[in-house]
Amino acid sequence: MRMRKKKNGEARLEACDHLVIHSPEEMSLYSDKLPMYLEIGCGKGGFIRDTAKRNPDRFYIAAELQTSAIITALENSNAAELDNVRFINVNALELGEYFKKGDVREIYLNFSDPWPKKGHTKRRLTYRSFLGVYKNILSDDGCIVMKTDNDGLFEFSLEEFAENGWSLERVTYDLHSEEWARDNIMTEYEKNFSSQGIKIKSFVARPPKA
Repeated sequence: MRMRKKKNGEARLEACDHLVIHSPEEMSLYSDKLPMYLEIGCGKGGFIRDTAKRNPDRFYIAAELQTSAIITALENSNAAELDNVRFINVNALELGEYFKKGDVREIYLNFSDPWPKKGHTKRRLTYRSFLGVYKNILSDDGCIVMKTDNDGLFEFSLEEFAENGWSLERVTYDLHSEEWARDNIMTEYEKNFSSQGIKIKSFVARPPKA
């Protein structure tokens, strides 16, 4: 869903500019922070803010394509005075320009746009072209953690990962009922869906070995 343009957007972005990485060259300045933890499609930024607060010894990157969404995410992290999270305003297919092989320990795909129309399959963040990008930046022991409310996207993603050689762990159709998920940090969407009685689907995927 495309968010409305934010009032005074340029000024608000400028106020949080110190949290933004503007180019692949600028990303190289953070090489001492490796390995990094990456959320793709951070929305309003509640998950990345709370996760970074809980793990001050880890360094987080939040990628978001929609500028209007990233403004709120930036302001949330700025208000929390976090120094272990940065943001990039890019398409997920461009992530290979920002990260090298092994730079990323975990990737979070939280409630990604399901793109339900058949003609939009290639836009899904779990489509094989995206999986190739993720594989190229993950460390050997890295993984992807996916959460969604959408049954269709979940089933599609399970098949797409498996067909491309990824191994699947902790596959669940009701995340909040799992004992191992008690430390789960909920996103804004997750809280909303759960309050409506919608069960959250999730899995962990590990890339194929070379």
